[in-house]
Amino acid sequence: MSNWEAIVMFVRTVYVTGDPTKIDTAIRALNTEGRELLEERPGYRGAGVFVDRDLGKLLGVSWWDTAEARHNSDEVMRGRRDALLGPFAGTLTVENFEAVVYQPLQQPRMGGGLRVTRVEFDPADADLVTETFRSTVLPRLETLPGLATTGLLIDRERGTGQVGTLFVDRDSMVVSRAGQAAARHEGVAKAHVSVVGLEEFEVVHTDVHVG
Repeated sequence: MSNWEAIVMFVRTVYVTGDPTKIDTAIRALNTEGRELLEERPGYRGAGVFVDRDLGKLLGVSWWDTAEARHNSDEVMRGRRDALLGPFAGTLTVENFEAVVYQPLQQPRMGGGLRVTRVEFDPADADLVTETFRSTVLPRLETLPGLATTGLLIDRERGTGQVGTLFVDRDSMVVSRAGQAAARHEGVAKAHVSVVGLEEFEVVHTDVHVG
């Protein structure tokens, strides 16, 4: 039986695509000035930076105590994103989620892997999606060798969500693909969820404080 963390946090994701040859400039900016700006904000719980260097994709994730803290921090960050992410950014999308399940097992290493499964569901089924993940999907994910952290993020109003699975290294992520596919298939059937995206990233930085 999984002893998942019953900790609710609030999450902002920033999804950026651009010129792969310029991605390192954006990474350096986020890991220096970007992180300093976040750490100054009340309610900050941590952040992560994940990239696909080949295609030119960057995913920034920040974690907050409350929806209000997340909103207030965005007032500051919104004015700084162009400077931090240019000249890399060609497109930029910001989304807000509630972290309804968060299960840390071990610390991923730099160069580890993140798999993101993007889902859509009827907003009325938000609780069903959450409970299915806790009872059915999470116990199966926890058996995957090299799993570091997993969690479910949802937007109850829009009926969208993301399942994030972090692995200690890329090899573990690759080996896990078949096992996670089986868990995903079972969870989708039980929760009436549609999978609309599946992506993998390299871990540049991640640090979340749940206590």
